[in-house]
Amino acid sequence: MTKAGSRVIHNLFGGSGSWRSGDWTASDDRVRGGKSESHFESSGEIGRFYGDLDIETLGGAGFASQRTAGDDKTWDLSEYDGIQLDITKGDDKRYTLILKDELLPPNPTNGREQSTTSYEYAFHTKDLDLPTTVQIPWASFQPTYRGREQKDAKPLDKSRIKRLSLMMRSFFGTQKGPFSISLRSISAYSVAGLRDLEACSHNNANTRRWSTPLTLGFVTLLTVAAVHTLYKRWSR
Repeated sequence: MTKAGSRVIHNLFGGSGSWRSGDWTASDDRVRGGKSESHFESSGEIGRFYGDLDIETLGGAGFASQRTAGDDKTWDLSEYDGIQLDITKGDDKRYTLILKDELLPPNPTNGREQSTTSYEYAFHTKDLDLPTTVQIPWASFQPTYRGREQKDAKPLDKSRIKRLSLMMRSFFGTQKGPFSISLRSISAYSVAGLRDLEACSHNNANTRRWSTPLTLGFVTLLTVAAVHTLYKRWSR
């Protein structure tokens, strides 16, 4: 865990540690008959997600992604405010970061993974060797189910993140072909003082809820006393 200005950074991949290619595995549209492919390579300090997006085979659709390997991992990120991507090189294309807080066992009929809600955020990279930081607050992750918005989804359980994925998709045929994005780190971040400010606001709200009736009661007593005094004077 490191502190950068007003932010607290907890590196999940890269950063203060090294990237490992074995932490990631492919999840491409080949499971649906497509021909897209993705890869993940590391050079210690930098992790690179790259491949080729084919949209012809599936009629304009297609996706290539790398997800965290293994289903036994859980990240408790409830003390943080979101996810931060430190990008070292992009390619002027749009990517998607996906989080999951639930994984189901494979379908006993066909052995395929069963679908659960995904929480997604799409971001655009520039074709420059210029470091870029993308901060994604939890509220910016949109729940989807099988690629469609899920309006009645439960909130993301930040205390049990089970999987992270990086995805390249066609976005309705607007992009295809080779892609590549290099990252220095994927981290959880928190803004120093933000939670204290929220707690203070909550406490102030509680104080106002308690103090308002007391204040009104005190004013009422003063008013009654004043009226009583005036009545005594007038009745003499």
